[in-house]
Amino acid sequence: MLTPNFNPFPELRTERLLLRQLTRADAPRVQQLRSNPAVMQYINRPLTRTLEEAQCWINMILEAVERNDGISWCISLKDSPSEHVGSIGFWRIEKENYRSEIGYMLEPSLQGKGIMYEALQKVLQYGFGTMQLHSVEAQIDPRNVPSAALLRRAGFIQEGYFKENYYLHGLFADTAVFSLLKPF
Repeated sequence: MLTPNFNPFPELRTERLLLRQLTRADAPRVQQLRSNPAVMQYINRPLTRTLEEAQCWINMILEAVERNDGISWCISLKDSPSEHVGSIGFWRIEKENYRSEIGYMLEPSLQGKGIMYEALQKVLQYGFGTMQLHSVEAQIDPRNVPSAALLRRAGFIQEGYFKENYYLHGLFADTAVFSLLKPF
C-alpha cells in the first residue's frame, strides 16, 4: 500500500516556478482566484466569496497534508515567491491502488504561457518518483478545451466520458476522465 509522507513539506522548483506550501497568508490571493467566475466556470465548487471561505479552503488543504491524505502546492513565480498565482496537487489519493487525482488552477493572466505545463511536469515527477504512484487521474469538464490540451500534451489519455453526471451552475454537466500511467 502507498504510504506518502509530506513532512517536511516537499518544496519543488522549476526554471520559472517555486511550488511551495500554501499558507494562511495566501488567503487573499486564493479568494481572488477562486471567486473569479471565469476561473471557476468548469469547477464543480461554489465561488469563494469571502476571505474566511478562502482560509477554510487553505485549512482543509493543510489538514490533508498533515494527515498525508493529499498534497497541494502553491504555484509562485520564482521572482515573486510569496505571491500565490495558482495551485496544483494530488487529492483523492487511493493508497491501496497507488493512484491519485490531480487538480490545478492558474491566474488567467498567466494562462497559455506554459506555466501550468511546467508545474504539472514537476508534480508528476514527484508523484511517480517520490510518492511511487502507479497512475494519475484528472477529471475535467470536456468544455474546458485548454485543460484537455494540457493533459494530452503531458501524455494523459482520455479513458472515460460521463454524460451529465454532475450539476454545475444550474445545469447538468459532463465529465471527461484522463489518466496517465507511470512512465518508467
